[in-house]
Amino acid sequence: MHSHYVLKRLLQIIPTFLAVMLVVFLLVRLLPGDPASAILGDRATADIVERTNRQLGLDQPLPTQFALFVWNLLQGNLGDSISLKVPVLRLIGERLPVTLFLTVYAAALGLLLAVPLAVLAAVRRNTWVDALIRGVFQVGLSLPVFYVALQLLTLLGARLGWFPIGGYGSGTLGHLYHLFLPALTLGLNLAAVLVRTLRNSVIEVITAEYVEFARAKGLRPRLIMTRHVLRNALIPTVTLLGLNIGALIGGAVITETVFAIPGVGRLMVDAIFGRDYPVIQGLTLTFAVIVSLVFLMTDLIHARLDPRTELS
Repeated sequence: MHSHYVLKRLLQIIPTFLAVMLVVFLLVRLLPGDPASAILGDRATADIVERTNRQLGLDQPLPTQFALFVWNLLQGNLGDSISLKVPVLRLIGERLPVTLFLTVYAAALGLLLAVPLAVLAAVRRNTWVDALIRGVFQVGLSLPVFYVALQLLTLLGARLGWFPIGGYGSGTLGHLYHLFLPALTLGLNLAAVLVRTLRNSVIEVITAEYVEFARAKGLRPRLIMTRHVLRNALIPTVTLLGLNIGALIGGAVITETVFAIPGVGRLMVDAIFGRDYPVIQGLTLTFAVIVSLVFLMTDLIHARLDPRTELS
């Protein structure tokens, strides 16, 4: 892989990051209400609210606030949380590993479900097996994440008691056990997206001439599937998986709230309700960096699987 290709993709992240920074700053200011009122409550007088806004620097013109925000950001300072009175960077550092663990866990479950079922549907295409797999995941795709989360929580957590209905647990095994239901919620949604794409790709590849040639040479079906079919069929799936990592992180905001998981998703919800501008800005920028890096990794993997992408 050429180093200038990697450098070019890294440089493309910078304007994206700057655009996200500006949009986030402006959107946060458009939220109804203000931080001072959220902190002080409804009984605070107008003078106290005005004084608090002045202390927070929110009485300055927007260009001044944005310039200060960028200057602090360049120094690695995301500011302090207005409601919790601690540095935003520290808050994110404490909560982000939980969300990343959940996201990777959900992606792994989604792939474990999607790959074998998509291959089975492709091999048994136009049969009842194919129709059943596509039908089940089509229904799953149409259901909102919060609805699936509540159903799993009620059935497998509250009624059957097989899994905890909240918390993060301790140790790797504890995390895997406590996060199974939220990871399954996100993984089912991801699998529903991947199954259709991967099934169509496998069908396209298994009818290609080079696969027919491999069969004519007498190669074993399992070897043909792993060496020739899956390698090529996974190219569009890798791209789709990368694009859906952002959706997984967005889904984590809802799922962490439903299952009371102490990740950045739940922190974001609390920050929005508390009008905690520094936390909202810091978390959104963190999400933007993570998604940009995932897109970069996706492109690099894509280029590795299909060198024509790099050359183009």
